[in-house]
Amino acid sequence: MPEMIFSTHPLHPEVTAELQELGNLTIASEPTPAAILEQSSGASIIVVRAPIPPEILRRESRLRATVRHGAGLDMIPVDVATETGVLVANVPGVNAVTVAEHCIWSSLALLRKYPSVAADLRSAGWAIARPHSDHGRELSGRRLGIVGMGNVGNALFRIARHGFGMKVLALTSRPQALPDGAEAADLSLLLGDCDVVVLCCPLNDKTRGMIGAAELARMRPDAILVNVARGPVVDETALVEALRAGTIGGAVLDVFDQQPLPNGHPLMSMRNVILTPHMAGITEESMLRMGQGVVMETRRILAGDKPFNFCNPDAWEAYQARFAK
Repeated sequence: MPEMIFSTHPLHPEVTAELQELGNLTIASEPTPAAILEQSSGASIIVVRAPIPPEILRRESRLRATVRHGAGLDMIPVDVATETGVLVANVPGVNAVTVAEHCIWSSLALLRKYPSVAADLRSAGWAIARPHSDHGRELSGRRLGIVGMGNVGNALFRIARHGFGMKVLALTSRPQALPDGAEAADLSLLLGDCDVVVLCCPLNDKTRGMIGAAELARMRPDAILVNVARGPVVDETALVEALRAGTIGGAVLDVFDQQPLPNGHPLMSMRNVILTPHMAGITEESMLRMGQGVVMETRRILAGDKPFNFCNPDAWEAYQARFAK
């Protein structure tokens, strides 16, 4: 009997075809906890692009693995997976340049006053929209702060340093691994010195709430905060207050405390903010690359092999006990 492969979201067409050759592929009707909980029944592999309720891992006796369609593991209850002998794999790095490009274009757009220009051009006309350009600023030669020097941080450094001649400060747990041209800095120095601050760190106990009212107050009044990490890294209430008060110049936000961002949220009406629906890492090209990684790991797991990107190796013994032939 073919194994059931369950995905929380639709996948790239080429990836869909390959997974259909490996098993019976089922796509959730919608990426909600209720639909995922109900429709994943009988799954051997779960492809993860939305949070997975932990009760699924305890319920499904045939579940071999959860494979993250991307890098971050916060959507998977890894501790429960390890406890129940379910393997966790991910696909790190394949969309790093995608996220880095998003940081660059959105920062450029905000510096050039695009939200105001676009809104006024459509509603009030050319003569009202064009004067915003007098207050636009260039990205080239400015100071960039990167919080988190993983795959995304390093891709962003390369574009910023070599494409825009930016000075780069970085907050990292491994300063010895910084590329030539990046300067290690603590959070206080980075926030106070940089024109653009990008958050691309993982969400964990150390980073949750890392940017609050006190940290925002350290930033320059014309600086931009870019969050492509996770919403809870930033105190959203404090950020709204800082944007209203002009404590900082603007924000680029791809992630939020509550997703989707509710209609009527204060951020929706702010012209010094660019909002995107958690899409920084998604393009046609990155969807294919992430999907190909998922196919590779799925093929290995169904063959009885360890994943290449094995995120909870402590589950291996329990996994083998469950699926011993």
